[in-house]
Amino acid sequence: MSEVVVKAEIRQSTKKHAKYTRWNGMVPGVYYSRGEENINIQVPVPALHQLVFTSEAHVIDLQLTDGSSRKAILKDVQYDPVSDQPVHFDLQGLKENEKLSIEVPIVLTGGIPKGVRDGGMLQHFIHKLKVSCLPKDIPAKVEINVAELGINDFVHVSALQLSNVTIVESLGSAIVGVMP
Repeated sequence: MSEVVVKAEIRQSTKKHAKYTRWNGMVPGVYYSRGEENINIQVPVPALHQLVFTSEAHVIDLQLTDGSSRKAILKDVQYDPVSDQPVHFDLQGLKENEKLSIEVPIVLTGGIPKGVRDGGMLQHFIHKLKVSCLPKDIPAKVEINVAELGINDFVHVSALQLSNVTIVESLGSAIVGVMP
């Protein structure tokens, strides 16, 4: 799993002042971790885009303006319904010996499946897989090879083999399949 450095400013003004933060090209957010006090932060829009618009999960090395550094993951992002721009985000702090639940992107590999070449249609049902693991074991993505899928063939959650990771999804759920 890759690590991304994000430089953030600590916000002193909160609530209704968030709109002024957005007008200045920043996105307000909050860092939280069990046993620690929440920290209100703000980051430039491009710094958040590298975390949101990607097909991989990242560990974030959060560099704060007071000189401290913390490890976190992106837990939630809220978007403006009209412009589709991020308006708020949440970062969850990581502790090395504590398991966490995270959604990991599913990436399809192998090109065009056999069933699609025979007239079927590829359906991708689950795009992110919910897993539970230690921070050092977080997979960047889950790759599924779909090259050999024929018509009416499906890949279920139960077929995935991930080391040191517990899958939280229902094992009977279909991830991807070729429909007639």
